[in-house]
Amino acid sequence: MTPDAPERTGLWLIGARGSVATTTITGRAALAAGLFPSTGLVTALPPFADCALPALDSLVIGGHDTATTPLPKRAEQLVENGVLPHGLPTAVSAELAAADAEIKVPGDRLADDIADFTRRHGLARTVVVNVASTETDPSISTAYATAAIEAGCPYVNFTPATGMRAPGLAERARAAGLPFAGRDGKTGQTLLRTALAPMFAQRALQVRSWSGANLLGGGDGATLADPAAAAAKNAGKARVLTDILGETPEGTTHIDNVPALGDWKTAWDHVAFDGFLGTRMVLQTIWQGCDSALAAPLILDLTRITARAHAAGMAGELPGCSWFFKDPDAGPADLAGQHAELLALAESFRTRP
Repeated sequence: MTPDAPERTGLWLIGARGSVATTTITGRAALAAGLFPSTGLVTALPPFADCALPALDSLVIGGHDTATTPLPKRAEQLVENGVLPHGLPTAVSAELAAADAEIKVPGDRLADDIADFTRRHGLARTVVVNVASTETDPSISTAYATAAIEAGCPYVNFTPATGMRAPGLAERARAAGLPFAGRDGKTGQTLLRTALAPMFAQRALQVRSWSGANLLGGGDGATLADPAAAAAKNAGKARVLTDILGETPEGTTHIDNVPALGDWKTAWDHVAFDGFLGTRMVLQTIWQGCDSALAAPLILDLTRITARAHAAGMAGELPGCSWFFKDPDAGPADLAGQHAELLALAESFRTRP
């Protein structure tokens, strides 16, 4: 990098050949080339203007994965599943190939892989983001969080895995001057819950029960067919309601694996509540969407925000990032309160070098 060249930022993805990562990598290239508008990218909105966030075309991508299907082929598979537009993988084939060449099979030297990537590309910093499928062994996500600290990298946990919440890791990150954010990205059903639950509390409407169901396929559907993995996912969904309503309503949430749905998901909620004079009423919602397309812009947002926080000397749990997560490290539970903190974080960037 020449003295006059802008700083470049690394994005190291755990699960780098999965659907979310592939959509993120393809989308970054498409937006950087001006092929598509920045729909879904929060950091492209006016409140984040003049915040000195790293530009999308300055991101260099690598990662870890045990999967062997190359990114160009994975992107074509996502085209077949209706996730990515036809022709886009071909248009950004060079970027996909470059990222694929930087994906390593995880071994015993996770931190060395990340540090070497940062050094070889002359990067100002690298943000490590976990987008791997939910695992039932907490030592795996803990190993990646530890590697991020050892490599001197900010860390984002977009999964419900343990990550930085393992004993002692958060303290180590703070001591090393590293910001982190997590956990479990909020892309669909829980996003609706954090928006709707405050309405009942603010209108003094008594929620009697809140039940839900998720039908999904793809890698997440297969992984969440495991009861332990599903329990970790549902814990965050239930905690949101308890935190906002002040009590836990009756009802359960089910996650069902439907392989035919591929990368698409249907989430249904049934809310029974009491109104004036005990009148019983019901609200039902249906959310149909593609988790990969919902998550990918948030990965880019979190990478840009976390990198900027690191450059500004911020360390520890990032204020304002609760907006992105089902089970955030810190911050309010309701969507409006979380958004206010996010805007405050953006404003603080303008006052920092």
